Amino acid sequence: MTTILLTLVIAQPARLSAESGAQWTVQVSKVDPGAVGLTPSFRVAIYENLLQELSKTKRFKGVLRDGDQKAANATDLMLLKTVVEKYAAGSETQRAVTTVTGATKLTVHTQLFTPDGKIILERTVHGNVRFIGSNLRATHNLARNIAKTIRQSSLPEPPSSVVTKVMKSTSSDGVVVVEFP
Repeated sequence: MTTILLTLVIAQPARLSAESGAQWTVQVSKVDPGAVGLTPSFRVAIYENLLQELSKTKRFKGVLRDGDQKAANATDLMLLKTVVEKYAAGSETQRAVTTVTGATKLTVHTQLFTPDGKIILERTVHGNVRFIGSNLRATHNLARNIAKTIRQSSLPEPPSSVVTKVMKSTSSDGVVVVEFP
């Protein structure tokens, strides 16, 4: 048996930066078009680009699709919900002729939360294409901006990274002695 002498310090719960070792698994919900008249191709493009961009961040140990059976067994699961708030359909032709008009713009509200409903991160994110590119390029830019927002945010530590089985005893002088079996 190994005995380690620790000084007890009470602090805020640990928060993870982008460089931390412990990682969450994220399940991406289908994009909710909200009250906006968003075409199915845009919803699918946002969703697929979001899956790809979140994987590129290396922030999560897994990026799961909506309805993936692996989510049922994931202990460190976060859910990402995206609701479209604004959509301005642009024109590739107008963008090609002038740089002033024809921009495609998307604004979404994203929430990253735990399965029990605790919101971890909530942001409004924008994506657009103003100059050269197809209208669907706005969905790529939006997904990249969502991934960037999550990458730059500090997330709480996943529950499985916390040591759960520790036996404690206090010596007569009030020092906490922790013993690992």
